[in-house]
Amino acid sequence: MERREYAILAVIAAAVVGIGVFTTSRPLPAFFAESTRQFLTTTAAMAWITWWALVVGFAIAGGVEAWTSDEQVADLLDGHGPREIGYGSLFGFVSSSCSYSAVATAKNLFKKGGSAAATIGAFMFASTNLVIEIGAVIWILLGWQFLLADILGGFVLIGLMAVGFVYVVPDEVVEQARENIQEEGPDKVQDPVCGMEVDPDEADYSTEVDGETYYFCSQSCKDSFDPEEADTTIREQATSLSGWQALADKQWKEWGMLWDEIAIGFIFAGLVAGFIPEQVWTSVFSGATFGLPVYVVWTAVLGAVIGVATFVCSVGNVPFGAVLFSNGLPFGSVLSYIYADLIVPPIMEAYREYYGSKFAAVLSAMIFVSAVVTGVLMHFVFLGAGLIPPAESVQIAEVGIELNYKLVLNVLATGLFAALYWLHRAEPAGPDSGGQSAQMAD
Repeated sequence: MERREYAILAVIAAAVVGIGVFTTSRPLPAFFAESTRQFLTTTAAMAWITWWALVVGFAIAGGVEAWTSDEQVADLLDGHGPREIGYGSLFGFVSSSCSYSAVATAKNLFKKGGSAAATIGAFMFASTNLVIEIGAVIWILLGWQFLLADILGGFVLIGLMAVGFVYVVPDEVVEQARENIQEEGPDKVQDPVCGMEVDPDEADYSTEVDGETYYFCSQSCKDSFDPEEADTTIREQATSLSGWQALADKQWKEWGMLWDEIAIGFIFAGLVAGFIPEQVWTSVFSGATFGLPVYVVWTAVLGAVIGVATFVCSVGNVPFGAVLFSNGLPFGSVLSYIYADLIVPPIMEAYREYYGSKFAAVLSAMIFVSAVVTGVLMHFVFLGAGLIPPAESVQIAEVGIELNYKLVLNVLATGLFAALYWLHRAEPAGPDSGGQSAQMAD
């Protein structure tokens, strides 16, 4: 995140504290003391509860990214039928959980010929909202009902986006967006050793093996390259030191992109839980005054607006969503809030730079409407099935560290985290590094 975005978040945090100050009925010293205590304990509790899931989730995502190839993915997404949408969703599921990375990857797949429905609709959404990490955190903080709804709703939202691209958005608008991307310059390829992007037209180091040209960022990468390792199987990667170094590099890259957003999500959840008095929530979510459907719809719109305004995306959304649900935001409206992470202002600006203003506006509006519609639909489906959990089931107030399974899991996760960090910092395993090295930037 950029400095300007941190400044905006600081203003929002100050506004949260200000709302508490002006609405509390308690003396201010007592209010600040108790609210600060609750803020700190809630933030720490959420981090403690989810630590093991984050470590394991990032490790699995790193292994998938390091041990599998994304070659010819764009060719499989060249269409908007069920097959292409399914492939886009699958590749997204096993891809990055960082929204910014997902947006950039979807752009590259779209540029190389993938359809808008399969790349921007299916891949981009799945790689942010259907990945292992966010699923694990949703399950821990919000419960299995929310996880099931997130998955089912995710496929509904992908379907709505696909229908929108095929039947609503004019073809000329989509093709103009593709032309805008192609004007960026030549496609870049990945250095098979360190993973850096290299412009083939400007690369000083390359080699040809069996008719395929490999490009490198430096002489050292070229010297370390072993063509026999270029097509290493997953089993060989999983049983070699070089394969685990590649996994460590990839998962550390994910931590580097997401740690601040995850931390901000915990902090905002703690701030809201600690400083917003209960009477504020009861006045905002006063109940279905004009009937349940109207109430769910307008709160779903509110949830999506909150998702846009908070600047936090991906996994970092979930802790705040837990606080919103515990304070009265309806089940489906929380889902709308989580789904809106792909239209936070910095990402909408990226859309504009990539595709042009017209397509960016259409895409952002489609995501917003799809998030609201999906949230409302999931609410009534789960309400009819009797699967909406009570607000009291949300885990946001567990503070004590006890000798139980969470302590064991967190200790094991900390050991795994330390081991992967050591592998990331270690020297490459030599020429047999399997296409990756510890040269990834921290």
